[in-house]
Amino acid sequence: MDQFSAHLDRGWELVQRGDTRGAAASARRALELDPSSPEAHNLLGFVAAMEGEGDEAIEAYQQAIALDETYLEAMLNAAEVYISPLGDYDQAIRMCDQALDLAEVDEEVIDALLLKFDALIGKANKDDARRVLAQIPDGPYENPSHLFLVGRAHYELGDVEKARTLIEEAAEKDPRHAEAHYYLGLVRDELGDGKGATIAFLRSRELDLMHGMPPWAPAREAWEKSAATAFAQLNPLLSKYVGGADVYISDVPGVELVAEGVDPRALILLDGFDAGEDDGLGTERPLPARASRVFIYALNVARQAGQLAAIDGELLSALEREITATFLEPQQSERSAKEMN
Repeated sequence: MDQFSAHLDRGWELVQRGDTRGAAASARRALELDPSSPEAHNLLGFVAAMEGEGDEAIEAYQQAIALDETYLEAMLNAAEVYISPLGDYDQAIRMCDQALDLAEVDEEVIDALLLKFDALIGKANKDDARRVLAQIPDGPYENPSHLFLVGRAHYELGDVEKARTLIEEAAEKDPRHAEAHYYLGLVRDELGDGKGATIAFLRSRELDLMHGMPPWAPAREAWEKSAATAFAQLNPLLSKYVGGADVYISDVPGVELVAEGVDPRALILLDGFDAGEDDGLGTERPLPARASRVFIYALNVARQAGQLAAIDGELLSALEREITATFLEPQQSERSAKEMN
């Protein structure tokens, strides 16, 4: 094996170990030996994506494709980054279509169609997404990832029973597939299997902790600063419900909470509710006035954000959603029920 190939192989080996710094160094050494290598640029892009540097990853993938216009792997990698964390679904679709023009075997076709499906779902275009799903070659799928992703696609379109069959098989074939176990929990919950859903959710929680934080995730002190920033940016109409609350940061919800029905991938949990005064709507029990405790689940926030620059915005959005769902929506429901009576 020549020195160039050795650096590339070493880089991918370090990627598998999660050593992004070492993998990047190997990619740069390979580029020093061959600056026009699309494979080295692809590796550099993959490492950048792992580190949450979406724009940098796209730049490297584009360079790889410029050097080799038939480089399907770099196109698919770029499409994945365009979907998340960048959220540029139109660019992702264009990249998938470019890859589909080059795909020669079922594995490549399935990869490109699944990414195109995700981009269309991101655009809330379920009709086109359904047509794309219909184009995916029928199984059996030997790759557990394809089993899961096709199953997840059926779940996204409401075919829960079809999703269950595929996702269960994916979880059996790859017991360490956290996403498969999480979606298995969602499917079982929709089918009324509460105990089975809890078992799957607890397994997904365990696997999420095993895989740990992404390499780019900030230190705990930075999380505290991000939380303070999010609280400071809350609309006053919302901030009054969590004003003065104690804030606790953990990786994921505790086992006991998941067993009680809390989503293992929840971003925020409000707790310690102070009872409010009678709202004058004739409710049997006053709605809560505020939460005295706010739990932030950093691992889940990081997964949702996808990159360091998106952490603050994701925290703020999660707080807004949770406060609205906990305090404002119940108030509106009570008012509507009162007016109807």
